[in-house]
Amino acid sequence: MRKLVLGLFVLAAGVTSAQAQDAAKGEQIFKQCLVCHSIGPGAKNKVGPVLNGLFGRKSGTIEGFNYSEANKNSGITWNEDVFRVYIKDPKAKIPGTKMIFAGVKDEQQISDLIAFIKQFKADGSK
Repeated sequence: MRKLVLGLFVLAAGVTSAQAQDAAKGEQIFKQCLVCHSIGPGAKNKVGPVLNGLFGRKSGTIEGFNYSEANKNSGITWNEDVFRVYIKDPKAKIPGTKMIFAGVKDEQQISDLIAFIKQFKADGSK
């Protein structure tokens, strides 16, 4: 019986740590990014670059945006794992970046934010 209870506990812990991504919640979290970034149809560079088609893109490559040398030379290709580390503390991941943001620390919020951003292709369509 003790092994069964322990097994159920381990199973339950695994379920809560692997929560599903929710793009609608991610859209709400993205509101704090809107000051500097845009996404979707008609998105334009602001203080930060457009985030359409972020995943799979090399850092520092959006045409018309003036990136820091640190960002252009980071060698990063954006994917979920890199973004998770970056968004928690951008200056720690890319020292010298111009991005001034304290970061998103909550793993579920990061997952939801990723789901929202991943919806948008490079042209801004979903």
